[in-house]
Amino acid sequence: MRRALALAALMAVSAAGSASAAHWNKFADGANGIEWSYDSDYIYKDRATGRIVVMQAISKPSANLMPSGPPTGVGSVYAMDCDKKNVINMGGYKPSAAFSISNEWRSETPKKLGGPEDEALLAAVCAKAGSYPVK
Repeated sequence: MRRALALAALMAVSAAGSASAAHWNKFADGANGIEWSYDSDYIYKDRATGRIVVMQAISKPSANLMPSGPPTGVGSVYAMDCDKKNVINMGGYKPSAAFSISNEWRSETPKKLGGPEDEALLAAVCAKAGSYPVK
């Protein structure tokens, strides 16, 4: 009986782990084999601002560094305005620093897109803007 319970618990933990795994979608290539991806599980439309909130991560497959969210990955969370084509950087993350998002991000001044990676992210995310949950 104990073995059956232990096996059931192990299977439940395995299922929970796979259910919460991120789904990274590559949207741009960078210099030196770097790739940019966004997490399709961490994307939504902010009810208060209408902005699309998205987590992005950097990876380098040739060095076996794959995209990942906090606390093990490197990336940032953006609030993007698809119509005005601007962005608010809500927060960055990396293994050496705790991840935090300011409660005041909605009042920050939006910035122009930061380059080709931001433009590619905007294009990829905004193409499906109507399908995201509103939170």
